[in-house]
Formats: sequence, C-alpha cells, structure tokens
Amino acid sequence: MPFDIPKIKILIVDDSAVIRRLLSTAISKQEDMEVMGTAANGLLGVEFIKSTPPDLVLLDIEMPVMDGIEALKAVRQFNPQIPIIIFSSLTQKGASTTIDALMSGASDYVPKPTNTQHLDQAFIAIEEQLLPKIRNLHTRKQGRSAVKIHAVDAGSTLVSNPHAGTANKVEALCIGVSTGGPAALMQIFAEWKRPLSVPVFMVQHMPPKFTEFLAARLTEIGCMLVEEPYEGQVAMAGKVYLAPGGMHMELLKEGAQVIMHLHDGPLENSCRPAVDILFRSAAKVYGSGLLAVVLTGMGSDGLKGAQEIHQAGGTIIAQDEESSVVWGMSGAVTKANLAHAVLPLNALAAEIERLTCKV
Repeated sequence: MPFDIPKIKILIVDDSAVIRRLLSTAISKQEDMEVMGTAANGLLGVEFIKSTPPDLVLLDIEMPVMDGIEALKAVRQFNPQIPIIIFSSLTQKGASTTIDALMSGASDYVPKPTNTQHLDQAFIAIEEQLLPKIRNLHTRKQGRSAVKIHAVDAGSTLVSNPHAGTANKVEALCIGVSTGGPAALMQIFAEWKRPLSVPVFMVQHMPPKFTEFLAARLTEIGCMLVEEPYEGQVAMAGKVYLAPGGMHMELLKEGAQVIMHLHDGPLENSCRPAVDILFRSAAKVYGSGLLAVVLTGMGSDGLKGAQEIHQAGGTIIAQDEESSVVWGMSGAVTKANLAHAVLPLNALAAEIERLTCKV
C-alpha cells in the first residue's frame, strides 16, 4: 500500500463476537482498509463515532442496550454524511428492520453469511458483497467530480434546468435504482399528493422479502398502492409495480393492455431483477411515451436499456451526483449523454409529476 494513500478506517458495531472477529479478519487482509475499532452495542458505537469518527461504519440491527435503528438515527443527528452499511440477516424480521434502517438514513446493507461455521464461504461472501460496497461508499464520500455534465441534445435542458425537454405525452414511468434507493424513493413518494396518471414500474436491486417490505413502506408513506406484481398482471394507471427480489420483470403488449411477465432468467449486470431488462421491454411497449428515471446506485445497470429508450424517443431523467449515495447507475447514463435532465433528488418528484400530467 503506497504510504501516501490513507486506509479506510472502519468501525464494526455488532453484539456477536464471532461476527466482529469475522469482519475484522476479512478487513485486515485488505491493503486499503483497517478496523479502527469495534463496539458490542449501538450506544458504544454512537459514543465511539462522536469521539473518534471513522470513515465508515458497519452496523448490526439487533443488539442490546441500543439497537441498530436507534443508533443510526442518533448518528444521523450529528453526522449525516458518514457512510453506514447495515450488516443484517436475511430473515423476515431482518428484512423488515433493514428496510426501516435504509429509510432512516443507512447508506446500504449487506446480508450476513448464513453459516459462519464455514469460514471459507463466509469470507467469500464478505469479499464479494461487502468490500466493494465499502470502497464505493468511501470513494463517494471522499469527493465528487467538479465537472458539470450537460444533458443530451442542444435543444434539451442543462443540468441546472428543472424541466426535461419533451413534448411527448408520457404513458408510463419506469424507475431504476440500487444503493441508496429506499431513502430516495421514500422522499419522492412522500412528495406526491395524488396518484400519478400513468402506471409506474420499478426495479430496486434487492433480494426476496426485502422488496415485499419496501413495497409496503412506500404504500404507507405515499398516496399510491405499491405492490409486487404477479405473472400476467395487467398494468393500471396510478399504481406502482415493484419487481420482486430474485425475479426479472418485463413488460409485454397484449392487445390494448400491457402485462407484466416475471421470470428467473440469467443474471444481467450481476442482478436479478435487472433495470436493463425492464427498460428494454418498456421501450418496445411504450416507445416515445416512456419516461425513465435512473436514481442512485452502484454499477451501470440501466445504461443499455436507457440507450434503447433514447432510440425509441422516450425521455430519461438521471439523479445528479451530489444527491446520490453512489453515482454509478445515474452517472453512467449521464456520462453517455442519454439524460434529458440531470436533477437533484429534491427536484425529481415535481418534475415527474409535471411530465406525467401532460395532456
């Protein structure tokens, strides 16, 4: 490790000595990371962050004295920027509380290894799922590009303009999102005071169970029903269809109706559900009547689909870098000059409403 590049200093907050040791061992093997400290409950974790702020926090949910949700809310009161990754189980309760954490300001989550008795498998899971997220979130925290990206076409809007340049009547909205998605979606859905006049199709990178709880939370927060669709379900205006975890969602035209086809086909961009699959199918069904919104997330899922939406004459909006937890997905679309507008999170709800209300 070059001496002039500081390591990522990580705090581990977990009541399990086994998990603390497992994470510490995996992190210590990385040249660019180090464990700054450990805490066995949320209260100790909060006190540690106040006195000696780390670069990133790994936070368990279920702990004595102060649980992860309470600790997260406490930290966000005095440090809204520090990346916090929830390290939780894939149980039904774990999925529900993780969604609550993500909506309360957690940056991301990683499922705990299901069997810590097999250390080799546990280390592989950590290396494949956790370490890349640590690096992405730390890079995002370190700073962003100062270069302004201009929107597509000379007659279209620039980054600073809140209105996407389209004269098309919007017939459907597609949203693609990953890291940082639940909190971003919560903000958008809470701002809508009446159902949109079009059907909404969403892909959020999440495993099964998690999407079910996310749909329920968004329904509670907003004014539209958000549900995981069933195979062959007919799309209806004013309703939101969230692709189930572990299943791709494609749109098909059946006579005058649009139906949803769910399948467990091959991973795309290492994802299932994949934004690209939804976007490609939506471009074929709706053409120039499609509005696509690409939000915060790691990787570039949605880029190829956005290319097809653009070719079909649809409209694309990307979340800007400053308001994204990770400017990967929306950044890829922006840098490819596919976005008709690049907007901060707090401007997206109003712009989507404006475009979908066009007659």
